[in-house]
Amino acid sequence: MAKEKATLLANYSGLKLEAGLDEAGRGCLAGPVVAAAVILPLDYFHPILTDSKLLTKKQRETLREEICREAVSWAVSEVSPGDIDQINISKASFLAMHQALNQLPTPPEFLIVDGNQFIPYPGIPHACIVKGDRKYFSIAAASVLAKTYRDDIMTKLAEQFPGYGWEQNAGYPTRLHRQAIQEVGTTPYHRLSFRLLPESVNL
Repeated sequence: MAKEKATLLANYSGLKLEAGLDEAGRGCLAGPVVAAAVILPLDYFHPILTDSKLLTKKQRETLREEICREAVSWAVSEVSPGDIDQINISKASFLAMHQALNQLPTPPEFLIVDGNQFIPYPGIPHACIVKGDRKYFSIAAASVLAKTYRDDIMTKLAEQFPGYGWEQNAGYPTRLHRQAIQEVGTTPYHRLSFRLLPESVNL
């Protein structure tokens, strides 16, 4: 892990205002998909910042504060389960990214996007980078902001809908989550277009 962290780079395009984009919650059965856009200083460096999935909860929380404080500009946006069901998760992820870009106080000159696909944002060139959250600080920062923001949402929703384990699984398809769906049923925050149970597409 230390080797992966050491390889992260501060910039891809050479342009000063380069925004990293990433999402959280794409594979969940419940809750919104959340995306973040982050512009970091051109020479930014952090010794532990990497893909949020490789960090502990405490590390993510500490990094969230530092990113929000040190970034040139940042924004987070979400797309609801209902909208995900209407337009599909791929389009919803890109919509959340576009919405985050719309909210950036400082417009970026270039975008680097985690993954291999993206719907182009009008007027701003981009590059897709597979596993970009383990290669570039700004994408890693976006992954941290998206995940911590989404985890907070799911923890609050878990109080309204106990039994699904959202405070632990954040809506991902764990055994507990699927067992609760089978026994109790769905909530208004479940993605009904997803295969919620292995033996049934629709509940």
